[in-house]
Amino acid sequence: MNLLSKIGCAVALLFSAIGAGAMPRAEYPRPQFERADWQNLNGEWTYQLDLGKSGMNRRLFDSKGFDDKITVPFCPESELSGVGHKDFIPAMWYHRQIQIPESWQGKRTMLNFGGVDFFTGVYIDGKLVARHWGGNSPFSCDITEYVKDGKPHNLVVRVEDDLRNGTQPTGKQCGNYFSEGCHYTRTTGIWQTVWMEPVADLGLKSVYIVPDLDNSQFIVKPDFRNLQAGQTFEVKFKDGNKVVASAKQGSSPVLSIPVKIKNVKTWSPENPFLYDVEMNVYDKDGKLVDKVNSYAGMRKIHVEGNRYFLNNEPYYLRLVLDQGFYPDGIWTAPSDEALRNDIELSKAAGFNGARLHQKVFEERFHYWADKLGYLTWGEAPSWGANLNNPLSGRNFLPEWESVVVRDRNHPSIIAWTPFNETWERPDNDEGALQHDRIIEDVYRVTKNLDYRPINDASGNYHVITDLWTVHTYEQDPARLAEWFVVKDGQYPCQDRRRDVAYSGQPFFVDEFGGIKWVVGKQFADNSWGYGEGPRTEEEFYTRLEGQVDAINNVDYMSGYCYTQLTDVEQEQNGIYNYDRTPKFDMERIKAIFSKVPAKFNSGKK
Repeated sequence: MNLLSKIGCAVALLFSAIGAGAMPRAEYPRPQFERADWQNLNGEWTYQLDLGKSGMNRRLFDSKGFDDKITVPFCPESELSGVGHKDFIPAMWYHRQIQIPESWQGKRTMLNFGGVDFFTGVYIDGKLVARHWGGNSPFSCDITEYVKDGKPHNLVVRVEDDLRNGTQPTGKQCGNYFSEGCHYTRTTGIWQTVWMEPVADLGLKSVYIVPDLDNSQFIVKPDFRNLQAGQTFEVKFKDGNKVVASAKQGSSPVLSIPVKIKNVKTWSPENPFLYDVEMNVYDKDGKLVDKVNSYAGMRKIHVEGNRYFLNNEPYYLRLVLDQGFYPDGIWTAPSDEALRNDIELSKAAGFNGARLHQKVFEERFHYWADKLGYLTWGEAPSWGANLNNPLSGRNFLPEWESVVVRDRNHPSIIAWTPFNETWERPDNDEGALQHDRIIEDVYRVTKNLDYRPINDASGNYHVITDLWTVHTYEQDPARLAEWFVVKDGQYPCQDRRRDVAYSGQPFFVDEFGGIKWVVGKQFADNSWGYGEGPRTEEEFYTRLEGQVDAINNVDYMSGYCYTQLTDVEQEQNGIYNYDRTPKFDMERIKAIFSKVPAKFNSGKK
């Protein structure tokens, strides 16, 4: 069975399973911080739309069940949710019953949400448990005090979402009723897995694992829920079933453990080797109170001059723009297999990674990228939050901080892109200062959280950046080649009124191409692509190869990102159709995108 047939089978099996009452998205949602004992809360919930935002007055938080049903974790706009409501949803309410297993007694019960867009209020039996702002960041609630008796309880989730107010990050969600241009169907409410798990009072909150290839070690930094004198932390690194390194030390709030690895195996797209990691917490009497399983990849990324290095070799990035939309789930993949298949489709087209565009991808996507050897740039859905409004910065910064902390252990992520095309930057000094200040703030916060290079604002306007990125959709290969010629020290697409001066960073054209090609019929009357579409398929190959060759021949270039992996609704410029079926002879496509400039010794597979 070929890959595309496998995708069709996976989707068909998903629909069959949901119809039979099986648990949707049943896999553990946090693969780098996994506990054995947990309870998935996906599946059938009841709900009520609150179009007038009157639910608080009507005390809907006291609900014991609503009239209509929805399948979580799919948003109400999606077909997989069973709702398919396409109009704006300023507020809505969810309900389901929960019951805590007796075996969880003596531990704290954590209620976890992978993603809820945008504001969330959590209630148990009418009592407010937690509030959260941010549609893309995970959050957890300690509900122990509300569910002590082991009886069924009413869990109610309140959601508010106003993507047109200009203060919340929305990405490519459309602010008009109909999808248009590069904006698509909206996502409201719960769109990632909801689950519960028991956690010891002395258990782990998180662990930061930093690879240090030059010194053949991992640096392990645990963060504990609480501390006790005499408590200890143990970490083991495994190659298969064999423990290759371990360490055990007393727990402290500043604990940082270097763990030396003999005969290091590196992670790369060509050989994505991962160490299994086991982490244990013991109380003062030596009793095991918490066990978390994870994994880690030993790889190094750094910048030298205008080159990007992976494992101490200059590495040429052949990325594709991936927006992470699905016809039936919108922001939520219909299955775990669909996440994997998107990566396999990209690799089959010759790419070695993706710029994940205007969306925080599910953590399971990063798991498959780690497993399969696929490089990514992590990005926030920054559009929708006008940087000239101080409340936008207040909404954006804590959400972005949470996302970086969630994803910073994934070896496949090799750069951060907090912003994309900040067109709203004013020319007046006061407005420019507000724009530049939030970008500087986000850059410095990100640097304090993680070591990866930062692309401050993809395309424009650069303020403080480790990578220099430009966008161009010039369709003629000859004019594209001319566009990259440096004239009088002026690099392409640098706006000297708004950009800081280019200072020799690795240079990427991280959006180009976007060639429209429709197989069958257009998705909608307003379907589009960049420039005038080719008249024949052969003309498409010629134009595409000419564009790639023009970029590969630029001496100072460190890589590119082609727009895009799949069509997304009316934007029909993907290598694949929206349903993931191929448009082209994929061997020819792969031959084009597999080209690597001769001066690069790596990245040729």
